[in-house]
Amino acid sequence: MPTSVFDLAPGTPVVPVVVIEDAADAVPLARALVAGGLPLVEVTLRTPAALDAVRAIGAEVPEAVVGVGTVVSAAGVADAVGAGARFLVSPGWTGRLLGAMRESGVPFLPGVSTASEVVALLEQGVESMKFFPAEAAGGVPYLTSLAGPLPRARFCPTGGVSRASAPGYLSLPNVGCVGGTWMLPPDALAARDWARVEALAREAAGLRGPGSHGGPGGPVSG
Repeated sequence: MPTSVFDLAPGTPVVPVVVIEDAADAVPLARALVAGGLPLVEVTLRTPAALDAVRAIGAEVPEAVVGVGTVVSAAGVADAVGAGARFLVSPGWTGRLLGAMRESGVPFLPGVSTASEVVALLEQGVESMKFFPAEAAGGVPYLTSLAGPLPRARFCPTGGVSRASAPGYLSLPNVGCVGGTWMLPPDALAARDWARVEALAREAAGLRGPGSHGGPGGPVSG
C-alpha cells in the first residue's frame, strides 16, 4: 500500500479540491476530472452530500483515487475511511487527529503553515504535508525558504493556488503537487458543464515541475 499521497498517482501535478452540494453530481464530475488527467479527487467534508459523493465515486469511477479533505477530528477520519476514502487531508493537525490519521491505514496530508509545525511533524516521522493556506501563509517564497533547513519535508500547497501561481509552486523541489479549484468554476458546476471541467482539468494536468516527480528524500511517509 502506498505510504504517501504523492505515491497514489505519481507525477500528477494537481489535486482538484471538490465541494459537492448534490451527490448526484459526484460521478460525472469525477469522470470529467479523470478524463482530463487528474485522477486524485479530494472531496471536502463541507457539505452533507460529501460522504455519499465519496461512496458513489468509489463505486462507479474506479479509475479515480478519491480522498476526503477538511478532516478535523478522529470522528471525521472514521467517517471518511468508512465511506471509502483512499487518502485524507486536514487543514491543520493535533496529536489526537494525527494519531487517528495514522491508525486509519490510508495516506494522509496533515496541514501546516509554520516552520515549527513542520519540525513537529518531522519529529513524528511524517514527511508529506499540506501547506495551508498557501498564498496567505507566504506562498512560493515561504516554501523556498523551508527547502534549505527542512529538505525532508514535502508539500501539497492548497489555499488560494490558481492556474497562474501553480507553476511557481510546482517548480520547487519540495512540492509534490498542488491543490486547487480553478478547474471547477462555479458556473460550470451549476450548469453541469462536464466537458468544460474536463478541458480545464486537461490543462491543469499539463502543468509539471521537478517537485511533481520527486524531490529531496522522496515521498517517505503519509
